[in-house]
Amino acid sequence: MRNAQNFKWDGLSLGTCYYPEHWDQNLWREDLQRMKENGIFTIRIGEFAWSKIEPREGEFTFGFFDSFLDVAEEEGMKVIFGTPTATPPAWLTRKYPEVLNCRLDGTPFRHGMRRHYNYNSPVYQKLCAVIVEKAAEHYGQRPCIVGWQIDNEMNCEVDVFYSESDTAAFRIFLKEKYQTLDALNQAWGTVFWNQTYTEWEEIYVPRPTVHDSTNPHQVLDYTRFVSESAVRFCRLQSDIIRKYKKPQDFITTNGMFGNLDNHKMQDECLDVYTYDSYPNFAYCLCEDPKHSDDLNDRKWSRNLAEVRSICPHFGIMEQQSGANGWNTRMEAPAPKPGQMMLWAMQSIAHGADYVSFFRWRTAVMGTEIYWHGILDYDNRDNRKLSELNRIWKRTEAINEMAGAKYQAAFGLVRDYDNIWDAQLDAWHMRFAKKSEKEIFTASQINHTPMDMVYLLEGTDVEELLAYPVLIYPHPLILTERRAEVLKQYVEAGGCLILGCRTGQKDETGKCVMQPMPGLLLPLTQTDVKEYTFVGPADDAVYMEWEDKQVETGLFNDILAVTGPDARVLAKYSSNYYEGRPALVETAWGKGKVLHFGGTFTRDNVKEFLDHTGVLKPFEELAEVPKACETAMRVKEGRKYLFVLNYDKEPQKIVLKVPVMDMDTKDEVQGSVMLNAYGTKVYRIF
Repeated sequence: MRNAQNFKWDGLSLGTCYYPEHWDQNLWREDLQRMKENGIFTIRIGEFAWSKIEPREGEFTFGFFDSFLDVAEEEGMKVIFGTPTATPPAWLTRKYPEVLNCRLDGTPFRHGMRRHYNYNSPVYQKLCAVIVEKAAEHYGQRPCIVGWQIDNEMNCEVDVFYSESDTAAFRIFLKEKYQTLDALNQAWGTVFWNQTYTEWEEIYVPRPTVHDSTNPHQVLDYTRFVSESAVRFCRLQSDIIRKYKKPQDFITTNGMFGNLDNHKMQDECLDVYTYDSYPNFAYCLCEDPKHSDDLNDRKWSRNLAEVRSICPHFGIMEQQSGANGWNTRMEAPAPKPGQMMLWAMQSIAHGADYVSFFRWRTAVMGTEIYWHGILDYDNRDNRKLSELNRIWKRTEAINEMAGAKYQAAFGLVRDYDNIWDAQLDAWHMRFAKKSEKEIFTASQINHTPMDMVYLLEGTDVEELLAYPVLIYPHPLILTERRAEVLKQYVEAGGCLILGCRTGQKDETGKCVMQPMPGLLLPLTQTDVKEYTFVGPADDAVYMEWEDKQVETGLFNDILAVTGPDARVLAKYSSNYYEGRPALVETAWGKGKVLHFGGTFTRDNVKEFLDHTGVLKPFEELAEVPKACETAMRVKEGRKYLFVLNYDKEPQKIVLKVPVMDMDTKDEVQGSVMLNAYGTKVYRIF
């Protein structure tokens, strides 16, 4: 069982990100007062301001932030203080160039951006420990401070590290894991292409190779190493802050980024997790135009579901408030009227009890001059500020549901081994990414909410049994531990759905010399006889299931039954394996497992959800069009239904039972029109 969340907000609240170092001191008090007039009572500061505390090595000045915190306390503003380690100062990188991260070819990243350091430099670790200790010791007892943010967006910008310090730390990581070079050579399969190592000093972090090809087993371990390095860096800071913070103050960091076990970081370092939500990235002009079936900004609900798996009652440290972009990249449009409210409600519907908007005022200098905030350069009141005020009124109206639990109908199972393997295995990536996208899309358009469920070292069967149905799309890498907890889940009454390629690899990423689904074969009582991509020249492949032709996606395992408890539900109805099993259901204990030979599409996922009895759990309450998302949060027996319209056109919903409109407190039933980008929250009687 994972550790419990150590901090929860006692109500719904709003905040914003503020940079006192960017603005004339005469603006501070006026800014805080305007914030309060529009519902903002918490601000985040400090995360890029190392030089304001340590302008030169060993010289500490606390007056700047003391002056600002004095104003904050006079105005009754709460403060989240950020450690400034994401932007080491110029004096540091000039004097200690070994702290710099490097490109794959070893070229250092120079001063002038952010996140240009590496986690594993002993010098940087020491200097970070000093600045964090000085800041926490001096500011930790300030009455206005309610929380601490560690660094900023761990593994953002870059999530790979190629400095000499990283190579040195990687060797230590590998020695601790494998103990001997013989064990490492065996795990990495170094006999292939004569890669065998005879000295630890021969091992490096990945380096340039012909065709940029790599040893996949080395890279899988390297990714684990990057994650562990980030977690260790975070823990270094949190351990220091805990010595000086007030007992009630929380420690967080803002995420969520790649090559990082965010669950471990939450469990070992943080009290609560916060996320940076920018749904208008879906409309970024630097990408290909998005199509309607891609869900656009609605896709951010998938990210929020993943955040919820890390921390059920999370916060948003940076919520979309304006157009986004740097002067060098990323051009995303301003939120249309109603979208600020929509995206804030999207976050709250998925479990956020604190929403902080980025940023209070758009920067007039630097790389982020087009990363717009609530106020624009001219500092005048505008429609975004008016919409913020309406968001405040909404959060006050629904405040009673703070702490309510998101109610999912099924779980999408993930694990870090397979996530990281799919990053470096093009075959794995092709169908894993597509299947997960389609499972989420099916969940959204069929109003069947889902959770992300991570199989972690401490995951037990009780956690899994919270879901009547689990879909584990393509677990190529299986371990004895995961296989056992899945067997326990099914035996206790759960329904497990597996897709193609299950059990192909072991924990090192090597293919196992046994029939698939490998360690789960006794559970599924199936055998994969052969397999193939559905080639570009092939027509779509279908299976015949309950008198329906159901598409089987872009990769097909051809199955066979091997045990008495298994029965064939569907057979392929085309291609050279026509008539052979595509879907097998096996009874096991009180539950069952469905082994599906294909990849997941929104259409076949709908059939799976229907077959397992979890499709459209709210249809007795409301009839909602596909353009809208539904979500339910539950607290002490009270249910709160969110309906979010992502479309530019009004949408009609039909409330089938009497409910309370949380804005007006009126009882309503029947047809209701949601405006373009409109949202509603109803309490179910």
